[in-house]
Amino acid sequence: KVNSLSQQKNLGYTSKFPRWAIAYKFQAEKALTKLLSVSYQVGRTGAVTPVANLEAVQLSGTTVKRASLYNEDNINNLDLHISDMVYVEKGGEIIPKITAVETSVRDLFSEKVIFISTCPECGTPLVKNDGEAIFYCPNSEGCPPQIKGRIEHFVTRKAMNIECGPETIDQLFNAKYISNVADLYAVQWQDLLRLERWAEKSAKNLIESILKSKTVPYERVLFALGIRYVGETVAKRLCAAFPNIDLLMNATAEELILVDEIGERIADSVVEYFSNEANTAIIARLKECGVQFALSEDVLAQKTDKLSGLTIVISGTFTHHSRDEYKAMIEINGGKNSGSISAKTNYILAGDNMGPSKLEKAEKLKVPIIDENSFLEMIK
Repeated sequence: KVNSLSQQKNLGYTSKFPRWAIAYKFQAEKALTKLLSVSYQVGRTGAVTPVANLEAVQLSGTTVKRASLYNEDNINNLDLHISDMVYVEKGGEIIPKITAVETSVRDLFSEKVIFISTCPECGTPLVKNDGEAIFYCPNSEGCPPQIKGRIEHFVTRKAMNIECGPETIDQLFNAKYISNVADLYAVQWQDLLRLERWAEKSAKNLIESILKSKTVPYERVLFALGIRYVGETVAKRLCAAFPNIDLLMNATAEELILVDEIGERIADSVVEYFSNEANTAIIARLKECGVQFALSEDVLAQKTDKLSGLTIVISGTFTHHSRDEYKAMIEINGGKNSGSISAKTNYILAGDNMGPSKLEKAEKLKVPIIDENSFLEMIK
């Protein structure tokens, strides 16, 4: 771990971890137990995940009864049979997974695990995209786990930040108060009082949380919609390129691919999402409710094209601003921030202690090196 707080600030974070720390983990503890059965879970995107139901076993201080099997390929690679004795360990000391089968004690008449062909929740035949290992249920509008999963994603802290857990969503769904994310904004606190275990205070807290979510910025709203392959970072890129939802909804796949870090797979997914009338109807309702579907005036006022078409690599530590702040400046001024130097790099924004390998590559490719004062002068 880097001890200096100023260096930590300069090194910054990815969307998942700090760049200034690394964790070394011990070899995971293993346990041998019996595979009782395999069940299947359906996620918000329709992805079907097989789950192993195990004879209870102690592992790393907890009792393990279930383990993810990930996909059909993993099941086939393990050559799983019901009643097999299997080795289980916790990935990252948290998530149980089956790593191997003890075939020497296998029952010769045991049944081989075959991946299902229809959705376990709604009975729809499953589909599998070319080049992917995951099976999907295509019945996105009528499959209950997908509907509830999309709502659960919509309310999460990094999305709309509505104080509403899976149990509450399940309760509201079963009571037919909600069947999509837009229905949340029609729920009244009096409706909640008709349900079990709801008091006036908790009902009003939920309604206040829903109302407060109307101020959540556009990029988080786009992430909250749960478009496949559109995570937090991709949502920010799309919002910067298409400052309101109408521009994004009318964008072609070719226009989307022109956006930095947007490839064919993401572009096709976005176009497919907005070509679905059910999705556009929900967005129309959310608009009517006052949910933010455009960049704020403050953000738009800061946007310029001073760095349009320029790719800039940041290296070293800085005095005036952190690396993350400089990245934001590059993007808001129309430039692209890259992590590595190539022939397409236009400038290197260099601070103190620039990496020697980057310096050597910059000199080799004759990429101009500028300091932070020169950069700030460029964007005024």
